[in-house]
Amino acid sequence: MRHVIGAGLAAGVIGILVAVPEAQQTQQARQGSAAAKQVSGWIKTSSYVPSKTPWGDPDIQGGYSNVNENGIPFEKPGNFANRQVEEIEDSELAELQRERNERALASAAGIGGRETGAGPTHWYEHYNVKNSRAWMVVDPPDGRIPDQTAAALQRLGGRAGGRGAAPAPPANGAAGAAGRAGAPGRAGAAGPAGAAAAGAGRGGLGEGGRADSWLDRSLYDRCITRGFPGSMMPAIYGNAYDITQAPGMVAIRYEMVHETRIIRLDNSPRSGQLTHMGDARGRWEGNTLVVETTNMRAPYRNGSAKQKLIERFVPTAPGVIEWSMTIEDPDTWVRPWTFAMRLTADPEQPLFEYACHEGNYAMRNILSAARADEARAAGQK
Repeated sequence: MRHVIGAGLAAGVIGILVAVPEAQQTQQARQGSAAAKQVSGWIKTSSYVPSKTPWGDPDIQGGYSNVNENGIPFEKPGNFANRQVEEIEDSELAELQRERNERALASAAGIGGRETGAGPTHWYEHYNVKNSRAWMVVDPPDGRIPDQTAAALQRLGGRAGGRGAAPAPPANGAAGAAGRAGAPGRAGAAGPAGAAAAGAGRGGLGEGGRADSWLDRSLYDRCITRGFPGSMMPAIYGNAYDITQAPGMVAIRYEMVHETRIIRLDNSPRSGQLTHMGDARGRWEGNTLVVETTNMRAPYRNGSAKQKLIERFVPTAPGVIEWSMTIEDPDTWVRPWTFAMRLTADPEQPLFEYACHEGNYAMRNILSAARADEARAAGQK
């Protein structure tokens, strides 16, 4: 039922080239769940050695979920002062999770309780979760997004407002409760907040206020894309991912908006064509998959054309991958920075069809409501 809410895209999917046996996936999930505990800092390597594919690459394929990362603040909350993520005790993290889950449950009741067709509370996945960490930004050590460069502030016309204020996908269910984990957050909302104006409407990833045309609405509203790395971020539902490997490539399918990202494991030249998901090239560094993505049509957080996103998929236990993203963009931030989260195998969570264009009544209703507001305003003059 989850595919009938939010925005989505019925996209073609690649054939399953190599499948992990269901019994093996179930065992991995069980072992991975036992291994899942608080992360100590930023995991770059691991002593865990995964099995190999028939052609010799580390085998990380299967069904994963990041549902348990819902509710984690993107940057370090101010009440933690100078403490590092590894200094947060398990008992403190448990209390944080309790508070976050209470807020998420309250927001879920709000979503499902309105006469919006958004469905009942049990459709949503962003509450009753078990977070892996206290916050997501792991570098710089202060847990905060670095200052923007003078060039970025000039390019953005002062909209970004300085350190960490540019739009970003909400990393939790509270901001995502507005439905858009992948669009800019609202100032003051839980999770990474930012100015929604940049990137809104006319082909942007963000939420726009205008509704003169479907072109004024976000790419998410229009069932096109959550962009990248927005597609990797946890949301209020649709947190299933599928990693499929074949010789020379890795493919990641996303339930929400149903996109497929192909990562080529070679040094072939990039086309230079701009796409919503970027142009990715990967390599294995030991058992870690390192992926570099460039040529984003809408660079992350209003970044520049020079932006490079570097992912690391580090298998740390059967069915557990520590995922991190490093943003290198010298025209936007004064230094590179990194955030991280966990992917956990969940073979009982297959990807559902995410049909949206076939029944996107939200778009029709947004536009018709805007016309009704205009007619009402005209009648009051």
